[in-house]
Amino acid sequence: MNSLRAAWRLGGALVHALRGAAIILLKFPSCDAAQREAHVQAWSQQMLAVLAIRLEVSGQPCATGPMLLVANHISFLDILVMHATRYCRFVSKADVMHWPLIGTLATGGGTIYIERNSRRDALRVVHHVAESLKRGEVVAVFPEGTTSEGVELLPFHANLIQAAVSANAPAQPVALNFIDTSTRALSRTPCYVGDDTLLGSVWRTLAGPPLTAVVRYGEPQLPQGRDRRAWASDLRRAVAELRSG
Repeated sequence: MNSLRAAWRLGGALVHALRGAAIILLKFPSCDAAQREAHVQAWSQQMLAVLAIRLEVSGQPCATGPMLLVANHISFLDILVMHATRYCRFVSKADVMHWPLIGTLATGGGTIYIERNSRRDALRVVHHVAESLKRGEVVAVFPEGTTSEGVELLPFHANLIQAAVSANAPAQPVALNFIDTSTRALSRTPCYVGDDTLLGSVWRTLAGPPLTAVVRYGEPQLPQGRDRRAWASDLRRAVAELRSG
């Protein structure tokens, strides 16, 4: 029964992903920025419903930009979950741009791509994010740099925090958790770490018990003279407190 349920949900997710690609290709050219953002948020909420993942939000997402959202990273679901609560542009590894279908959705959603192993490209992306913030946009980053099992936070890399320092823009800590809907226990089912494949993680999530994605927004912070390393450390502490709250 679990396999049948997972196959049904996977089929529904594929259909919904194709619907999203059609919206990007056919509707986005005639939409303004606000309409595109609304489409992305609504599509993300509907995808969570297709996957039977509940959404639980506490705290207050920013109403407008500029804002740098700083979150921990657990799963392939993180971007979907954050889009469902509040549209934002994500910084993601450049490989995603070339993934079939997913790349189309990510690019249509405003993703800023980075070549992780290139210092020059990292500087370009910091400048790009700073310019986005100066335009009043909301940008999200995962400063751990990779996914974790969601138990302990990895160290926060400070590079992308420099964008908010340069733009003198606020940053808002965001804590992500996935819990078993019935028991409220922390769930590692959607984790995407180590030797996990994306398809394997997706299948395990769809075949497992019902999940709730918990998103907690903290209080925005201004740089207030802190350099990127000091601010990254303070933001990591804020995310940790939100996750344990």
